[in-house]
Order: sequence, then structure tokens, then C-alpha cells
Amino acid sequence: MAKAADRGYKLFIVLAGIHNGLRRQTQKRLVQQLVEQNPTRWAQLTDLDKDFVPPANAASFFGRTNKTHVLCVVKKNATVLRKFADWLASAQDYLADCPALIIDDEADQATVATKSINPLIREILGTLPKSAYVGYTASPFANLLIDPSAEDLYPKDFVVNLPKPLGHFGTEVVFGRYALDGEDPEDVDDGYDMIRTVPASDVECVRPLKRFDVDGFVPEITDALRDAVHYFWLSTAARRVRGTGVPHCTMLIHTSVNTVVHQRFRAPLEALRSKLSADLRSGMVPGALRTLWEKEVTRVSAEAFGERTIRFDELLPELAGVLDDCRIIMDNSSSEDRLDYDSGPVVAIAVGGNTLSRGLTLEGLAVSYFVRAVSAYDTLLQMGRWFGYRDGYADLPRIWMTEELRDWFRHLSTVEAEMRRDIDVYMTEDKNPLTFAVRLRKHPALRVTAAAKMKDAVPAASAYGGQRVQTRYFRLDEAWLLRNQDAANELVERALATGRRDAPTEEGRHVIRGVHSDDVLTFLDAYQFHEKSQECDSGLLRKYIEKRRRTGALHEWNIAIVGNSTKAAPGTYTFASGVTTGTVIRAQLGAQDDAGSSLDRATADIKTLMSRRDAAIDLDGDTSKFDEQRIKKERLRQLPDTGLLVLYPIDRISQPAPGRTSRSALKADVDVIGVGLVFPQPGVDSEVEWDYISADLSKIDIEVEDFAPLDAPAE
Repeated sequence: MAKAADRGYKLFIVLAGIHNGLRRQTQKRLVQQLVEQNPTRWAQLTDLDKDFVPPANAASFFGRTNKTHVLCVVKKNATVLRKFADWLASAQDYLADCPALIIDDEADQATVATKSINPLIREILGTLPKSAYVGYTASPFANLLIDPSAEDLYPKDFVVNLPKPLGHFGTEVVFGRYALDGEDPEDVDDGYDMIRTVPASDVECVRPLKRFDVDGFVPEITDALRDAVHYFWLSTAARRVRGTGVPHCTMLIHTSVNTVVHQRFRAPLEALRSKLSADLRSGMVPGALRTLWEKEVTRVSAEAFGERTIRFDELLPELAGVLDDCRIIMDNSSSEDRLDYDSGPVVAIAVGGNTLSRGLTLEGLAVSYFVRAVSAYDTLLQMGRWFGYRDGYADLPRIWMTEELRDWFRHLSTVEAEMRRDIDVYMTEDKNPLTFAVRLRKHPALRVTAAAKMKDAVPAASAYGGQRVQTRYFRLDEAWLLRNQDAANELVERALATGRRDAPTEEGRHVIRGVHSDDVLTFLDAYQFHEKSQECDSGLLRKYIEKRRRTGALHEWNIAIVGNSTKAAPGTYTFASGVTTGTVIRAQLGAQDDAGSSLDRATADIKTLMSRRDAAIDLDGDTSKFDEQRIKKERLRQLPDTGLLVLYPIDRISQPAPGRTSRSALKADVDVIGVGLVFPQPGVDSEVEWDYISADLSKIDIEVEDFAPLDAPAE
């Protein structure tokens, strides 16, 4: 905005979400960072406590003799925007020399596919002869799916990734993600060990499961919620010992959008605080507090963030003061309570819903307890108020949520990374949003955005060429695992009968070459991929292989087995006569509970199955030195038409290495068979319709510039 003002822009309209809290916060920041730097050069149409009210004589703000810049920070509210549009229209004759910048903050909220706000924004843009519209959002899914051929707000000129700032906590930092095509999974971070599990059985204790249960609902302080609240008070005391970072300390409890449910939390939370305060005054320090703190500081190293570990005995003298200062705030559309960070240091537990779930910064947020049921990517991401800066306490944030929500956020982290990679195409290749549509990976249990915002989306094609596909999820069901063992054993037996076997290595690695693709397709039909492994879809894989076979490729496959030396492995596995190898260890993501067992016994997520070295197992040369690009290049040179299928005998126990606190033992009933596939990169790939959607560019008529005159003879 400052740069635009220097270049001659006169009117600045900021659409600041739909709630007063975010509008006020935005107004405050712009006044501090823009207006107060040059107070004589700015006129404000709104202030901290007042949304837009039409001033008299609109033309006087835009006349040629008036050199001040005009700032207006408004909510996306139909009444407010209608007043502003009418007021602006009354100065129509003076707007020709008034370049305007419209900034839409939280641009996917209320702007896309709405009956009132969307037309009003477009009406305001239509009133301004010279205007630029720029949207900002952390969840642009709806914006990227607008019909580009309609008179709407599809970002036809540019989409840009904002670079990740130093010290910023984002989705990937907190939850980790899965490797994208071309990445070595070992190089992709698991995320910090800051997520704590809320058992699925707790959900009905903190949130009414059905709407008609609301009236009689009384929340319980479950063990997980008690730990979360106690940890918040302990971490606040530790921050007081450090004396660094922002002075505010906030905890968010978000279980429901229902304001009645929020209010019901006040009494049990106050009772929890009163009891702990009484214990401390009487000199009784619950041993569980010390145990909780010592366990948490062990799981996340303060030194890794440049901080000093605070011992329990150091923070204990501060704890009583923290409890005295802590406020329980119900911040929702029905309450008068609000988080006010302008009147001195705040220690607060905020119980809320939508007023806390969009754009608003929760200062000093350290702990979140989150079990809200959601159905769309953008809603889920925007409720994650824990993303941001944590100066002075980067080691202390914790999030309590269900395993399901944790999996969803991890999926979203991968979706975001893929989306950013597609967006970067605009910066590195000769493409723009009207010639290349960003693809968004779908999820079986979540919508990308609201149904109304996806009505113009179309399925997006993708392909496996040059990719490495691998299984990450497994059911911990004996019958399911045994069926996969049978499929793998039969594949190896058929491969031995028809293929050429290399000499096995001492470290338990086998390669069988020249296996017919029919044997691979039979295996893919028999092997059961987990439904969460979207890229590992038997139907899509078969369809892709058959398409490539019609072009003369993928008729032959190499089958590899990656095991361990039988002398060093925790166990052995026999695929066929003469093919016995040591099992490999692949511990699952997720910490163990106090009893030492995984908290979710239905599904295991190992994140990484295949190493870079494994993807080159059938190539010649010193493959240990190959990077991803070299592997693709060598495969194209050595085996341009041959696929690679790798089998992994995973030890059923798979105990994690010491110190891997974010992992737990697999503890399956039988050994698990993992599968990886490596496809050579073709010249022209055979696309299959994958689980992606994008904007529909088919109705866009792109004018192609005729460069023939450039080569014509000069007259």
C-alpha cells in the first residue's frame, strides 16, 4: 500500500473479513504502519471503533486539488458495502483521476459464490475507472476454482506465493507432510513433536454430537483437556521466567461453533483453576504437574530453538500469579467478552468459534485444544490459529487434537505444498492463470471448499510418468495384511519363473529383471492399497500402465526386494523358495501413550517407505551418489521403457530408534508388505484422471499473438 501510494494511487479500500475484531485489528495496524508515518497525507473514512459511515460531499475527497490518500477499512458486510458503493457512486464524476487499490483480506471468505457480497465488490470495482484488486488468503482454494470465463474475481492476471518468513510456524512446520513427486521422503520433515492426542472417546465429553443435545450439554474436563490447560499455565509461568517475547499468553479451546456450548465451559474451567490455586496456596503441588512439565520439555528441546530449558522448580514460584491473572473468555458472536491486547499483558483461555477462526491474531498463543468437526480444507486451515510467530517461546506451543484431525492437517500440508509448486509454474515458465490452472488434490473425507464454490471446478488430469509411488498407510488387520503377503509371494514366484534374477546382495536386496507387465497388473489387482493412499489407486495405476503399453512402453518390469541382512535384521521373511531376506524397520508416525502403545490401532502411517537409493536399485553405476534428477536421467538412458516395482518386508514390531519420540512401534499381528513403484519419464505422458480438481479453462478464448510479421521481409 505504501508503494502504491508513492506511485500515485489515491483510494485504498481494505476488505477486512466479516467480523469486527479482525476489522479493528486491521485498522489499528494500518494506522500504526501507514497513517502515523505521514499523518498529513492520509484521510481516514473509518476508525478503530467505527466501520464505514458515509461522510458528506464525497467529491471533496477525490478532487484534483486534494492530494491526500484516502483509507477505508470495511467489513465484508452487505449493509456496509451497499452504503460505501452508493457513496462512491455519488462522486462518479471525480473518480477518473483516482487510481484505487482494493485489498481483499481473507479473499476466499464471503467473496466467492455469495449472493450479496460478491456482486457488491464487483459493483465497487465497476464504479472505479482505474482500479487494481489484490486478494490475500492462506487458503485460496475457492478463489482458484472460480469460473475464469465469467465476469467474476478469478485471479486472471497473477497468483503469487508469498515466501515463508523466517521463524514462521506454518502447517508443514507443525504437522510435517508427505514427499511430493521428485522429493526424497527422507529429506521431508516430520514436523515438530508438538501434537498431543485427544482420544476419540473424549469428543462427546467436550462437544455435543447432535444438535438436539446442545440444551442439556455440560462439558467435562477430560484428562487430555486437563493436561492441556495445566500445560498452558505451566508454559506461561516458564515464559515469565524467561522474560522474553510478547507479553501476552493465550490458549484457544475450540470444540464447537455453538455459543451455548462455549458458555458452558466457563464453570468447569473456573473450578479447575480454583482447585489448583487452593492447592498451591496450601503448599500442595500436584505431582502430576511436575511429571507433565518434565515429559513435555523432554519431548521438545528448547536448545533446538535457541532457548533455555526452564526447570519445574524455576517456574513454580510464578505459577500462582499466572492463575490469578488468567481470564476465562467466551469470545463469540453472542458474548460481550473480547480478547483485548491493548490494555496491558493478557493471560487468557479463550473459548470460541467463528470470531476466533478467521484472520484474527491470538497474541502469544501457546496452547490449542481443538476437536471441532469440519468438512472443508479452507475451514480447517483457517481454524488453525496456531500458525504464526513464536518469538521467545518457539519450543513451548502444543496442540491437542484427535488423530483424525492430525491426519487431515498433514494431508492439507501436502496439498498446500503441491499447490505452491503449481503456482510457482507461473514464475518460472511461460504460463499464466488463464493458460494453466492450479490443481488441488482431493481427500475422501473432506471437501476442498464449500459446494457452491466448487460448482465450476472440473476434474484435473495427472500422470505417473517420472514419479515414485509408495505405500504409506496400512491397516493393522491380520486378514488384510495376509492377503497382501499372498499377493507379493505370488508375484515373486511368477517373476522367478519368467524373469532373470541378479545375484542377491549380502544386505538382503534382490532384483528380478524382465518380468511381464501382466504379472504386475495381476499383483495390483490382488494387493490392497489403503484408501488414504490416494496416489496408490489400483484402478488408476492399471489404467496408466495400459495406456503406456499401447505406446510401446512398460511391457517389461523389474521386480526388486529391499530387505536386510538376515544376520542383523529383527526377523526374516520368505517370498518364495530361495528368496528369504531380513525384515526392514518402518515405525509408524505418532507418539506412544503412557502405557507404551500406539493410540490408534486401526491404521498405521509410516510416512516414508522408499529411499532414494531404493529407487535406483536396478540401475548401473554408483547409485549411492545419485540425486533425484540423476536417477530420472539414468532411468531414461538405461531403462526408458521399463517400470520398477519394489517390495518391502516390514517387520511386524518395527520398534522406533531411540530418541524418535514422534514415532511408535508398528505392532502388527504379522509382517507388513510395503510396495513402491517407479515409472520412467516418457516423452509425452499418458494422463489419467486423478483425484484433483482445478478451474475450468476450456471456455477461455486465448488470443495467440501472430509473430509471422517479425520474420517477414522488410518493405
